[in-house]
Amino acid sequence: MKRLLSLGAAAIASLNAGGAFAHATFANEPAKPESYVVAVLQIPHGCDGKATNEVQVKLPEGFVFAKPQPKAGWELEIIKGDYQKTYDDHGKKVTSGPVEIRWKGGDLPDEFYDTFAIRGKVSGIEAGGSLAFKTVQLCGTDGKVAWDEIAAPGVDPHSLKSPAPVIKIAAGDDAMPGMAGHGMQGHDMQGHGAMDGSGMAGANPGTMEAAKVGDIELSAGFTKAMLPGQPVGGGFVTIKNGGSSDDRLVSAESPAAGRVELHEMAMVNDVMKMRQLNDGIPVPAGQTVELKPGGLHMMFFEVKQPFVEGGSVPVKLTFEKAGPVEIVLPVGPAKGK
Repeated sequence: MKRLLSLGAAAIASLNAGGAFAHATFANEPAKPESYVVAVLQIPHGCDGKATNEVQVKLPEGFVFAKPQPKAGWELEIIKGDYQKTYDDHGKKVTSGPVEIRWKGGDLPDEFYDTFAIRGKVSGIEAGGSLAFKTVQLCGTDGKVAWDEIAAPGVDPHSLKSPAPVIKIAAGDDAMPGMAGHGMQGHDMQGHGAMDGSGMAGANPGTMEAAKVGDIELSAGFTKAMLPGQPVGGGFVTIKNGGSSDDRLVSAESPAAGRVELHEMAMVNDVMKMRQLNDGIPVPAGQTVELKPGGLHMMFFEVKQPFVEGGSVPVKLTFEKAGPVEIVLPVGPAKGK
């Protein structure tokens, strides 16, 4: 089978140098041992002028339970494998999980900069240590930049030609509160964390008013409250086609977000993949299709106000044959209770 670097003067100088001399780095403060962190990888340039189309990040041993942040226009691939050690996840012994994250099929021009975020737990790493994330940028069919050199003990990573981005593990009380601190431990900070199916029943407040358009019936819709710093929201609904003709959900929109996309998460050859469904979601005649955590779902991007438990999110769905219909998704808790 095939998830924090403190930017000192050397790193800042490197980022400002431009071109091939600007290294890929993390933009966070040092992390506390045994804490959850959102590692924000900075990609400052492409491959000799070519746009970056894929970013691959290998997760080192000691960065576990990883959940990547989805990015509009990029396909997300999560490669799972065995850990070298056994880790504790709230009392559960875990021996395998994500070992590599890939953002694929995007277009990041050389003249622009972007970030790629992964939430995970730093575990089994001593204070004062570090974790190196080997990272590769792919550009077109032949462009490649590899940030895969790991510095030996006592060697400054910035002295290397292609240093792997590094998470520094704080010694004592050096870790900063906030993203890298224990204050976030156990919480899901990224939009697709709400897609993993955990606590689904508890998150569904069960108060959506059913709606109908043509042969299409909609029920059991909901969304989840967004945690501080969460960039995107997810939406779910059950769609029943009571007619004799196939139909298709072709689009979704909401005044609560800049745009709404139709997405799918699925296991493909032991790899979890998330992708946008540009052709929509088929709803066969006489069948029921569920948009639910861990599978088909809506993604709300550029959310104007974070979804709050007890609130509601209006959504307009458009079907290829039945046409448009408006529903209101009640907002349940961020996690199941």
